[in-house]
Order: sequence, then C-alpha cells, then structure tokens
Amino acid sequence: MGVSPRLLAPNEHLAGTTGVGHLLERLAELRATSASLTEQHPTVTFRPLPQALRRWEAAGPDMFRYGLAILRPRYAALGLSRTLPLDRVLLGVQSSEAGAFGGFHHPNQGYRHLQMYAVITALGPMATGQPERPDLAALDLLRAYAHDCLHYGSYRSYKLRGDEVIRSQYGVNFRRHDGRTYSAPDLDGSPTTRNLGVVMEGACDREARIIARAAARQYGIAEPVDAVHRYAFRDITGRLTAEDTDDLARAEVRAAAAPSEAAEEFLRAMGGFEQAIDARYETFLAEVGRDETEDLHATVLTCMITGVLTPLCGWLRQRHGRKAFEALFLTPTYFGPVHPA
Repeated sequence: MGVSPRLLAPNEHLAGTTGVGHLLERLAELRATSASLTEQHPTVTFRPLPQALRRWEAAGPDMFRYGLAILRPRYAALGLSRTLPLDRVLLGVQSSEAGAFGGFHHPNQGYRHLQMYAVITALGPMATGQPERPDLAALDLLRAYAHDCLHYGSYRSYKLRGDEVIRSQYGVNFRRHDGRTYSAPDLDGSPTTRNLGVVMEGACDREARIIARAAARQYGIAEPVDAVHRYAFRDITGRLTAEDTDDLARAEVRAAAAPSEAAEEFLRAMGGFEQAIDARYETFLAEVGRDETEDLHATVLTCMITGVLTPLCGWLRQRHGRKAFEALFLTPTYFGPVHPA
C-alpha cells in the first residue's frame, strides 16, 4: 500500500527555501504507508480501490468507472487534470463489528492530506464483504472519490515547525504559525456560512453530488423504496430536503429507518453534515452569488485548485464592493501576512 506515483499532489508546494530537504523527508515518511490510517479502524478490512473495483465489477455493474468519465473532463475544465490515484484510495469492504454500516458518513474517513491517502467505506451493512445494493454503493463511492479528488488537487503550502509538518495555506484559506485561521467558525444554528473551511468543504461536496446525480440519471439508478437507502440516495445526489434533515434530527425517525445502531448513527451524521456544510454553502451561494450561483461556485473551485485568490476577490469586488473578500471572511483575531488581491 505504500507505493506512491509522486511524492507531492499536483498543487502542493513547499514554503520557504530553508529546510526543504528535511520537509520532503518528513512528507515521504508520512506518505510511505497507510498503517496510521487503517489502524484507526481495527474491525474493518480495507482493500486498495483497484482491487476492490475488480471484485465489484465481476459481480455487478461498472457504475463507478462510468462516473469517472463524467468526473475527469469536468475537473479538467476547472484546472485539475491529475486526479487522486486510485491506488491512494483504501476502501473498507467488511467489518467484524456487529451491525457495522459504511458509506460517506462513516466515522473518521475521508482524504488525509499528510498521508496523501483517502479512506472510504462501502455503503451499507458491512458483514459480508459485498454491498447490499451494489449500484447505490458504487454511486456513494463515486461521490466520496469525487469529493476527495478536490481535496487532493487543491493548493497546499507546507512548512516545518520543528519536526512537525504544518499547512500554511489550503485552497483559499490561510493559517498562521500559531494555528489561527483566516475566518472564524460559524455560529451554532447559522443557516449560512462565512467560514472559508465550510465554503471549501461545501464546494467539494456540491461538485461531487452534481457528478453523482448525473451518473445516477445516465446510468438509470432510481430512488430506493426502503428508508435508509432512500435517505442515502437523496444525500448522494444532493436531493435531501429540509424536511428530510428535520426527520434525521429525530431519534425515533432514525431508529425506524435504520437496520442497526451504526446505521442510525450514519443517518444522524448525514443530517448533521447536510445542515452544517451543504445547506450552509447553498445558502451562501444564494446570498452572495444571487442569480450567478454556478459562476461563483466554479470560481471558488478554480481558486481552491490554484491557490490564487485574484479571480474570487475580483468576482466579489465587482458585485459587492471593495474588499468584499475581507468583509465576508476575515476574522479580527487573524493578523496574518495575507492580503487578498
């Protein structure tokens, strides 16, 4: 699992000119193995994604690779021509834990930039090692992979603090040496966001869901009837409603829909992610982008990939006035050297 095609992701950079050799050594150490990630899931059996796909495709549809044909040109148009290598993705296919339930909202998974690996689990009950709904599991995998590709391909600047590798810039967000970030957390219960981390996470997931929705439509995957998979399908394709989110916040609704306690927790996490990330980002786009939401969304993604804020700052300035970026996102407690164009 430790073989990497390249040491650095396509838009990763090393800050400064001193200590670069040691910084590269530390990154090479971190990226040589995935053990530190899989050890966090002791009951789960992981396989490199190419191996898992061969097993899935022998038993059912090739939906994931079908979705890649939608993903790759779309990301190339945003400036990301090199996507996350499939052998840097670990797919959890089976668990020895009773009632285990995998998928996008399984605990402690996603893209890990220091290790340059993505950890994903297959949607549904994990007892047998084969997905209960292969078409839906492949669609959920596509959403997770599309999401993690954008994290992998976004701009990062690394430097050393002692022996620790720290990230000073990620996409359009910045962090001081003492850990303070450019924008403050959103207030609890806020329907919108002014936090750059939420904006970028929401942008990644919105794009991933657009791709999954297109793949589901073209491949002919219909919304399931049973409750847990119905919620999952709506979540994967970006069709969760406010009523769905309200239902997922109610323990009795989750318990009635879920086949196990782990599945109930999965549904709780789904509702929480929708409310804290996806819905807030959609509201942000509507508030700030108005009738140009798609253009704003594409601009956010493009600037995330390049790390250059000029297009986003210019877009905001033309529509909302001088220093609109700072007015929207800068917290007074951040005293960093970054001055967006």
